[in-house]
Amino acid sequence: MKVLILGAGAIGGYYGARLLQAGTDVTFLVRPNRATALQREGLRVKSPQANFHGRVRAIVAGDSEEVFDVVVVACKAYDLRAAMDAITPHVGAHTVIVPLLNGLKPYDQLDARFGRERIAGGVAYIATMLDESGDIVHLNAADKLIVGARHASQRHAIESLYAALSQGEGLREISDDIEQELWEKWVMLATGATATCLMQASIGEIVATRDGTSLVRQILEDCVATAAAQGKAPRENARASIERLLLDPASAWKASMRRDIERGARRIEADAIVGDMLTRARQAGVTSPLLTAAYCLLQTYEAHAGSGTSQ
Repeated sequence: MKVLILGAGAIGGYYGARLLQAGTDVTFLVRPNRATALQREGLRVKSPQANFHGRVRAIVAGDSEEVFDVVVVACKAYDLRAAMDAITPHVGAHTVIVPLLNGLKPYDQLDARFGRERIAGGVAYIATMLDESGDIVHLNAADKLIVGARHASQRHAIESLYAALSQGEGLREISDDIEQELWEKWVMLATGATATCLMQASIGEIVATRDGTSLVRQILEDCVATAAAQGKAPRENARASIERLLLDPASAWKASMRRDIERGARRIEADAIVGDMLTRARQAGVTSPLLTAAYCLLQTYEAHAGSGTSQ
């Protein structure tokens, strides 16, 4: 199995390293600066699970038209258009694309570009980041990756990918209903991002206030109602897991988008995580003043960050 990973950042680099440790033929498709750094320093992962440091094969867009069995797309949603252009020469008649992206809108875009029969599903529950030296830092021991086919023709490729990933550390699952898994993660992300971005605080700080718990619960109910309108309400165990994470008074958890804002990121996934949930809520007849307020706040942040002005 030949695997191309779009991006060697916090997610793509991490899971690419795990595939390399399993003996998989892995190539990274990256920007020129990242390719140079990888050629010079190699790929390094610092993790409680298992460290990795080694030379890797890295190419940039236009280097080749080599076709791969599996293409893993691990980028931010706002970079997806460029990512699709970059991977197109590497997608053959039987290539399966596995996105590790937030929300459902990227799947709509990928389906429209390549066809649903090529787009499988992936859900990663992991906290990773790139440090100043470009190393990937795994922030805690949690590492759960779920993959699944969205079309019968993808099953062999997904089973092969799962088998390779399962040889290393971390929890790996193959799902017969990956759409359900995608919705459950999105409900968690949209709720957590709306709360922590709107309140500019961690979950623990929010629920410690007089009305914080009810605020988080209301956001969650709005997102659950939106998922339910699509026939994808979170299952009981998933709902309980979301509530444990987002209602924990001792939690220092913040959505990655909140952390991006705190470090002054010029671009954030406002539309993919919050804006698209709001759009689908309205289509379902769900009124959500909190999603509306959060998306308005995130849009104003993007406008200021994009213009280089401070808020």
